[in-house]
Amino acid sequence: MDPLPQIFKLRQKISSPRLEDIEGEMNALLDGFNLAQKVKPGERIAITAGSRGIRDKARILKVIVARLKDLKAEPFIVPCMGSHGGGTAEGQVEMLRHLGITEEFVGAPIVSSMEVKEVGRTHLGTPVYVDANICARADKVIAVNRIKPHSDFDFEIESGVVKMLVIGMAKHKGAVTAHRLSNRMNGYGTMLKAIYPVVHKALPLLFGVGIIENQYDQTASLHLLNAANLWDEEKALLPKAKAIIGRLPFKQMDILVIDEMGKNISGPGMDPNVTGRRYVRGSPPLTEPEVMRIFVRDLTPQAKGNATGIGLADFTTTRLVQKIDMRPTIINCITGGAPEYARIPIAYEQDREALQTAYDTSGVLDSTQLRLAWIKNTLELETLWASAPMLAEVQADPRLEVVSELQEMPFDAQGNLVMNWAAH
Repeated sequence: MDPLPQIFKLRQKISSPRLEDIEGEMNALLDGFNLAQKVKPGERIAITAGSRGIRDKARILKVIVARLKDLKAEPFIVPCMGSHGGGTAEGQVEMLRHLGITEEFVGAPIVSSMEVKEVGRTHLGTPVYVDANICARADKVIAVNRIKPHSDFDFEIESGVVKMLVIGMAKHKGAVTAHRLSNRMNGYGTMLKAIYPVVHKALPLLFGVGIIENQYDQTASLHLLNAANLWDEEKALLPKAKAIIGRLPFKQMDILVIDEMGKNISGPGMDPNVTGRRYVRGSPPLTEPEVMRIFVRDLTPQAKGNATGIGLADFTTTRLVQKIDMRPTIINCITGGAPEYARIPIAYEQDREALQTAYDTSGVLDSTQLRLAWIKNTLELETLWASAPMLAEVQADPRLEVVSELQEMPFDAQGNLVMNWAAH
């Protein structure tokens, strides 16, 4: 193998506001909303739960359920995650369980089905679908989701409560229809704007809850969104979410090594806002960061074999490929209208082989001059490693701190990289 540059550890200094009292804040928001004046005894109230790993989601749902039960209402949880969980009702309940959302913890039944009801048509005549249990059982609906930049498009509304109402609540059938419409309308943003008014008119929406998380996957703030102005209120929160997300500190890299990918990390496994790569019709290519080659080494256990987004990498390992469950991967990618995301990159037995090929195809003439960055995943970005040619750049940036000496890249006897991220 050609000699690789030495690497050093660095730490990013990113503002990371954190909300300490989750339950207290959620209760205060409900008090400010005058919940007791807006819920009647016996009312059946559906509360949404999605497939993303939102750290405090279960605790937030538990507070809402308890308050509703105090008012003699009858809350129930509905999985609203499109085609995730293998596209089955049982799979979606299991996914919630892995996220800590169970009937026992939140105090309300989970009502799961893939059945949907058409609730209207867009101005183009395409049908709009909503979970059948919500349509049949709910007197009111509360939508709870994280607000964050979307991995696949830029718009005034991206990933959040609106998207859950439009795509997550539409189950597999509605999610497929929505993504088809986005291709027809040449963009996710215009699709959301076409479907949301139909859903909003059809649903007895009580309010929304927007969760903003910091770069450590911790709750930074909670926001209660009024039903009548939900779109505009979420729109105002998106810049706040964008301001505190983690990003790589480099604008250009020859090789980006990512230890793990998975649906619990990002919708496409590796967040394009971090890697600079996305292949989505209607969304212009990202210009920063510019990464020549991406090498992803493994799949998270939480992904349950769903390797959506693996096609964003150039190289991977046979151990990752062997963990892929093609059924949920294919369902997810086809539903999202992005079959490219299921393409399998060139896979190697050894990390050394993958890195050698990444160098061979990088355009860099001297391997010791490679601009290489190494991260655990695209969510945990406070601490990372970079190669020696980037040291002066890091030392000159007050937002960055060098926290180790230069050292050789650590390989084991099998030629694979070894890193104990928990110790760093």
